Amino acid sequence: MSAPQQLREESDFDQLPHNIAISATIADVEENKGFIDYFMFVMEVKTKGGSKYLTYRRYREFFNLHQVLESKYSPEDPERPGPNTCVLPSLPGKVFMGNKREIAESRIPELNTYMKRLLGLPTWLLLDEALRMFFYQTDQDSQHLPRALRRLRPPTRKVKTVKPKMDHFSSPRAEVIFDFRGNGKAELKLKKGEVIFLLQRVNTDWLEGTVNNQTGIFPQSFVKIIKPLPESDSEGEGGGPSYSCLRCFLLTPSGVHTRDVCVQEDLTIQPTYKDLLSRMRNVFKVDDIAVNYRDPEGDLVRILDDEDVQLMIRESRGQRGTVQRPVNQFPWELYVTAASDLSVYNAEA
Repeated sequence: MSAPQQLREESDFDQLPHNIAISATIADVEENKGFIDYFMFVMEVKTKGGSKYLTYRRYREFFNLHQVLESKYSPEDPERPGPNTCVLPSLPGKVFMGNKREIAESRIPELNTYMKRLLGLPTWLLLDEALRMFFYQTDQDSQHLPRALRRLRPPTRKVKTVKPKMDHFSSPRAEVIFDFRGNGKAELKLKKGEVIFLLQRVNTDWLEGTVNNQTGIFPQSFVKIIKPLPESDSEGEGGGPSYSCLRCFLLTPSGVHTRDVCVQEDLTIQPTYKDLLSRMRNVFKVDDIAVNYRDPEGDLVRILDDEDVQLMIRESRGQRGTVQRPVNQFPWELYVTAASDLSVYNAEA
């Protein structure tokens, strides 16, 4: 058993509030430019209740917290701490010269160790107001737009895509709550408000998904889960189901509405006309519709039965060399129009 664990009584820990921070990891450093340029440490904090959020702290705030805790709890004789004292972990010292970014980057391992040891101290110290406020997510923290979170990223840039399994339409998905610029081809670029369809979990902090005709990985901290992945896929080992993306469009007089539908179904499976019609009614919440596809010449062709579906799939396979799509996207797309609207078809001879 580790020293921090020995210091804790299990019953005392169980009685701690659920919003108490129990671990924190620095995900990145971000430069704040203004009258005075400085760097902030972006920290992912986890609470006893299982919540996870980001906070932003300068080294100066670490230093101030340490001074407060030392004045309250540091024993006069480190070899004989009293009942209301304990030996605090060492905080990396101030550096007065050098490149600010390099200094901030070099402090990350030491500050991670400092926070790990600090949050492993006796449970009564975790209730200290100064300590709780340091790890508390303020309104300013919650409104801050995070960036790359490089240190939460999986250690490999390779995106694992597991083989989909046959099932009916289903859509694990999440809503993007912060813009994410991505860093390299493996990472998605996300915009706030977009809905991303989840394919699998890569690790504790990163997911793989599909959005805007692109497949890649992204940090979970940037999204709000609407429908989670199946529990069997939660560890990202490739044993659970994965999903294929079906892109569809609703053509209306006011414009085109695009949807990416996540389908837990093998790409080679051929749906029936009734399945497609029913699904599109559900996706766009419109009943009196027609389902169409674009032929190689770019004209819309209305689907009326299963033979038309077969023709659509056959023609889409013939275009694979000219149309680039993500590996998990169906080779065909659906265009939904009002059943009475014939103006969308090329009537010229």
